[in-house]
Order: sequence, then C-alpha cells, then structure tokens
Amino acid sequence: MHIRTKNKRETEKIASILAKEVARARVGKGAAIIALSGNLGAGKTTFAQGFARALGIRERVLSPTFVIMKIYAVQKRIWTRHFVHIDCYRMRSACDIAPLGVKEIFKDTRAIVVVEWPERIRRLIPRNALWVRFRHGKRESERDIYILRK
Repeated sequence: MHIRTKNKRETEKIASILAKEVARARVGKGAAIIALSGNLGAGKTTFAQGFARALGIRERVLSPTFVIMKIYAVQKRIWTRHFVHIDCYRMRSACDIAPLGVKEIFKDTRAIVVVEWPERIRRLIPRNALWVRFRHGKRESERDIYILRK
C-alpha cells in the first residue's frame, strides 16, 4: 500500500490509524513488530510519535538514537502493556543489539515494538513484522509511505 502525506500531521495521522489497526487485529505469537525503514529525516520518528500517541502514551516520544531503546507503558486498555521504541541507527549488526534482550522483547505477546533502521538487525526481525518504508517526496514536507508485509 502506498500513501503520500503532505505534512508531519498527516504522517502522524497515518501512524495513528495503523496503531489502532494493529491493536484491533492483534493475533499470533510474539510482539507486534513494525519495522520503519528510510533515509534520515524521512519521517520514521514522526511516525513513531503518532503511533505512540494513538496507544495513549502521553510522554514525549523522541528517537532513542543514543539510548537505543525506550519502553513506555501503554495507558489505553488494549491487549498490550508496552510500547517499545528501538533505534538501530548506531548498530552495525544484530550482534550489537542482542545484549539488550531484543529477542525476548520480540517474543513478548503484550508488546508493540517499533524499530527504526531495522535493516541493520534484519536477521532478528521476525517474518511477520509489518514493514513501513519512508521516502522524501517532491516537496520538503511531503512523504511517500509504503506499508508492506514481507
């Protein structure tokens, strides 16, 4: 599926819609994993912020580039308890992030996990992950968003 957004607010709105769908359609083993791929400044963190807000997270969600991972308690009464935001930009391989317990987090049936720069840890990303790719549009604030199942 391809969606073009014209500004940050529209990107957040698409994330909000997807978050509600993920929460509603939750079935299967392990965490719901959303892999966000794209160049720097393409909208990954904006998307993660809209996603978190839709889950009822009131804290300010920033890209965890330097802390690698941030775990938020979900306030809304849905099947999930945690929203986990992971940024793999500084990772060279899956070996770099494994000590943080990512495999266990990916198995947590009560977690929604958003991973920025997932290609850096591709071998750890489960097959059932939802991939969202971002590209800069023709205008500065425009984004092309592609939602894919691998």
